[in-house]
Amino acid sequence: MKQFNGNRLKNARLYRGLTVEELAEKIEVSKQTVSQYENNRIVPAFEKILSLSRELGFPYEYFIQSDSLKIKSRSTYFRSLLKTNKKYRIEQSVKMEHLAAIYSILKDYIEFPLLNLPKTQKYTSPTEAALILREFWGLGEEPISDIIRVLEENGIIVTMFRTSTDDIDAFSQLIEIDDQDIFLIALSKNKDTAARTHFDVAHELGHIMLHEWSEDVESLTREQFKEREKEANEFAAAFLLPETTFIRDISAYPNNLDYYVQLKKKWKVSIAAMLYRSCDLGLITQNQYQYMIRIMQKKNWRKNEPYDNILKTAKPSLLSDAINVLLVNNVFTPSEFMKELAYEGLAMNNREVEMLLDLPKDALKPLQTDMGKIVRLKPDLG
Repeated sequence: MKQFNGNRLKNARLYRGLTVEELAEKIEVSKQTVSQYENNRIVPAFEKILSLSRELGFPYEYFIQSDSLKIKSRSTYFRSLLKTNKKYRIEQSVKMEHLAAIYSILKDYIEFPLLNLPKTQKYTSPTEAALILREFWGLGEEPISDIIRVLEENGIIVTMFRTSTDDIDAFSQLIEIDDQDIFLIALSKNKDTAARTHFDVAHELGHIMLHEWSEDVESLTREQFKEREKEANEFAAAFLLPETTFIRDISAYPNNLDYYVQLKKKWKVSIAAMLYRSCDLGLITQNQYQYMIRIMQKKNWRKNEPYDNILKTAKPSLLSDAINVLLVNNVFTPSEFMKELAYEGLAMNNREVEMLLDLPKDALKPLQTDMGKIVRLKPDLG
């Protein structure tokens, strides 16, 4: 029997980044009333559920469904944890829980790649972890042209969508689905140059490889979090710029900033990151590194580097490919797929699902052919 689910209301509110007070103002009740709704102490009238549906952008059915999907959110690493408002962090985490719920439904129909990571849990350094993973995935020591595709082929889910704040570059989250661990990486479309995307993905991969996912990241001290960020950055640099081949490339002109500009086209890594890697490998001194960074600042390259608007990299495709397979093979029409989500306990609007899966606009919009045919051609014209 369907009945109002206060937890769904809380999820929808957090999904929209609203406080209890802000939602209460929108639907013209007290914040105590909203809290009582969320804690199932009061069942709102159906008219109020419709009001919640309009304000929060979820079908009214969403609020009267049980939480039947076995989704458990674990740790989440945000690159900008120290400067991002907690409200925004929670908003993105809740969105990823909804993405995971969609994935859990999709995997009943789609054979996704299994998570494929080395069994080793401890590494002597982030650099060692990067080398081991490159070898494990058979990447050799050349530049990675499509890092997102590499992760997707090895069972890590990547998505990309616009965020409500520019403070969020990327984040990674561990979610348990039917007792199976799934790693998700979300990238912000607000800042999606190829070089930034490559480093952001490699950084989140560093967290996956190096850090303990059973801990509460929010409880870390400032110093502990900074140390984890430093390790993830070291991993990303070593993973994207392998020592032997990068030294071979850069050693000709390690002090020439224009040379780094040209190498950026090959490695798809920012000039700033390559300078840092050169310093770390002893190819330039700390003073030389700082001098070239100052030159970059004078040229206004710290915000917009050369080739940022030219270099391209592939976008996430695993989830959109899964949807296309279902639609092309007539397993579902767009309308039927949305109904399947609702049947499985996740009633959502098609625009919201398109955003989470990084699908083209209206990809899941009900088509005219989805509707029952009321008229048809006359026999002599058919």
